[in-house]
Amino acid sequence: MAKKASKAVSKDARNNEFFEALRLMEAEKGVEAQYIAEKISNAIVVAARRDYGGSDVVHCDIDVDKQLFRVYVQKQVVEEIENEHEQILPQEAQKYDKNAQIGDLIQIDLDTMQFGRIVAQTAKHVIRQGIRDAEHGLVLQEFQSRQHEIVTATVQSIDPRTGNATVEIGKGETILPKKEQLEFERLYEGQKIRVYIVDVKDDEKGMRIRVSRTHPGLVKRLFELEVPEIFDGTVEIRAISREAGSRTKMAVWSKDENVDPIGACIGPKGARVAKIVEELGGEKIDIVRYSDDIAAFVSEALSPAKVVGVEIVSEAEKSCRATVPDHQLSLAIGNKGQNARLAAKLTGWKIDIRPESGYYGEDEE
Repeated sequence: MAKKASKAVSKDARNNEFFEALRLMEAEKGVEAQYIAEKISNAIVVAARRDYGGSDVVHCDIDVDKQLFRVYVQKQVVEEIENEHEQILPQEAQKYDKNAQIGDLIQIDLDTMQFGRIVAQTAKHVIRQGIRDAEHGLVLQEFQSRQHEIVTATVQSIDPRTGNATVEIGKGETILPKKEQLEFERLYEGQKIRVYIVDVKDDEKGMRIRVSRTHPGLVKRLFELEVPEIFDGTVEIRAISREAGSRTKMAVWSKDENVDPIGACIGPKGARVAKIVEELGGEKIDIVRYSDDIAAFVSEALSPAKVVGVEIVSEAEKSCRATVPDHQLSLAIGNKGQNARLAAKLTGWKIDIRPESGYYGEDEE
């Protein structure tokens, strides 16, 4: 009896040491003890099954709260053995359970000490993986919380073949593709740039952070940072259209009749908009007044050209005709049609621009 008691005490002591080690790992590494225990349990089962022909008879129960650590084989009591790994005769079964009968399932404990090496190796692997997973989770959480926001990135390297830039943001890295860079911008290693987080995905391929310098959202966020009236909601950005690196049109509106939304965005002596233009490498920015009246909005959108009148051609197709003074026709259309394109994107309407003097020789409708 003394030997049995001694063995039981020794086993309890080993279990206590095992669970104490798990808790220390949890405290030091930040990986949950039960998570480590589950991984160790799975590893022991996989290893022990090799001794039982791969049969699904080995079980391992590890409960951190109850300090339970048990490895056992479950076999069925039969009259005649067909599979020695899964079955056991009554007389043999009764050594483990004196009441064992044919048809019963009995559990045979295995010595946990024989799995010591597996436990140690698995614990190390699980801790390393757990720390990686935890760090990955923190980085993912940080980026997801900043989706559709501006962040400062450091250029790490530039692919000389594709022009794609690898940028570091906090503890993470991602690619800023060439097509998401400003057309005339030349990035260099170590450069600090502001990028817009378009979206963040986490799937079997890993975490993917899509960033951009050309997205209209970048301009919107820059104005929110620079213009207090936008930040506090007094002035609203209702629409943006952009040809990155060249020109942006932005429609603004204020719920306060005493606040000039355009003036607020331009700032004293143009200081606010100038700062954003500088950030965007000289990109031109047209700020216009938003209106629910589509005729008034189209007139504003075609700025800096002066519009004589706007005729709605089709509400259903969102089509209209804008008339401008002859000498302002080229200004309304813009270089290579840019002003007209941006105005159409800004309003969401098709705009047919006509000179005041006539319809290019066409018959009037």
